[in-house]
Amino acid sequence: MELFDRQKDAVGQGERTLLIYVELPSTRNIHNAKSEFKELARSSGLDIIEAIHVNRNSTKAQYFIGTGKVDELAQMVQELELDLVIFSSELTPSQERNLEKTLQCQVMDRTGLILDIFALRASSFEGKLQVELAQLRHLSTRLVRGWTHLERQKGGIGMRGPGETQLETDKRLIAVRIKNITRRLDKVHKQRDLGRKSRVKNELPMIALAGYTNAGKSTLFNTLTDAKVFAHDQLFATLDSTIRRVILPASGEAVIADTVGFIQDLPHDLVDAFKSTLEETKRSDVLLHIVDAADEYNIEKIGQVDEIIEEIGAGKIPTILVMNKIDCLDNFTPRLDRDESGRAYRVWISSQTGEGIDLLYQALAEQLSGMMTRAKIELDVKSAHIRSEIYDVGYIHNEKVDDFGQWILEINVTHHYLSKLLNKKGVKLLWEQSQK
Repeated sequence: MELFDRQKDAVGQGERTLLIYVELPSTRNIHNAKSEFKELARSSGLDIIEAIHVNRNSTKAQYFIGTGKVDELAQMVQELELDLVIFSSELTPSQERNLEKTLQCQVMDRTGLILDIFALRASSFEGKLQVELAQLRHLSTRLVRGWTHLERQKGGIGMRGPGETQLETDKRLIAVRIKNITRRLDKVHKQRDLGRKSRVKNELPMIALAGYTNAGKSTLFNTLTDAKVFAHDQLFATLDSTIRRVILPASGEAVIADTVGFIQDLPHDLVDAFKSTLEETKRSDVLLHIVDAADEYNIEKIGQVDEIIEEIGAGKIPTILVMNKIDCLDNFTPRLDRDESGRAYRVWISSQTGEGIDLLYQALAEQLSGMMTRAKIELDVKSAHIRSEIYDVGYIHNEKVDDFGQWILEINVTHHYLSKLLNKKGVKLLWEQSQK
């Protein structure tokens, strides 16, 4: 057992906490796991009194770690008057109970910590329901916290007979609550599907942002859409999926979705609960994989995000790697990288300063070109108002008024919108050039 990063983090508001980072053979090659674990605890507002690093070659069934280490921890908990002990590895329900009984304080694992952070950050109705669903699924296996009342039979006047244990009651109530939340989420998902069908009907290109937590997705989303999504330098700053329509230079109208950030070993309960939100990633036409270019461990994180993208069924979506935060690198200029076939597969930008955003627009225009068409149209004098509509849903490359007062426009729009446009009175097609 050894201390890691002795400096204490006294936020003063949260529980007095001891962090236990357990290094196993399976985690020794993950370079950023320890610092990320501490950052997770800091993000939840806990008062981190001490952080301990424990090396183990195997785990123990009773406490996960050895009994000697547990005795040392019990003494430390008493001396430092700690409220909470958090383990970096996932604990079984029985291990959690055994540790709480011996340490005489609350014990939590990394999964419980992430669930707690999600509960703090969720703000939308759907997000709160998704988090509660994940928490209840996690809690349902951890009901017997060693509380004596859970084993009692109901009794007394009017309640004699076999009755049911308090534990059985708690399990039944949780099952009912899970069923109710699932039903309410189904209604929300149907509304989301209606919006999705509307976008498909209008053939609007769908762009989804994905990436490791704190890579800068929400900052880039705000830059591309002029939205005001909360963005902060902390893990899981935003949870709720946000969707906006946007006009992209040289591409026209598109839909951009900002999704929850990923992290290594993201709890399966959370992946299941947020599957509807992640559907936006799965159904997108282009996936922007946002990476912190200044992170020395970004190669590992790219691999971890790719695994989750495969897990949710989005592995075949065309992807552009967006190396963000180049403003944190020394003397680094924006650039667009192409593969051997000439496809733009990686772009280096700063969503904070706006450097390289034009190159990202260029890469998106190339990737989305199959859904777009370039055309030259003529609007008669009475149909000039259609010009403002085109500005809302497409991109106008060139425009002029001829000698007869008619607008001549060279536009970039979806195939579907062009067909609707040509059915309007006063609109004439001069030429069309497919971009497939």
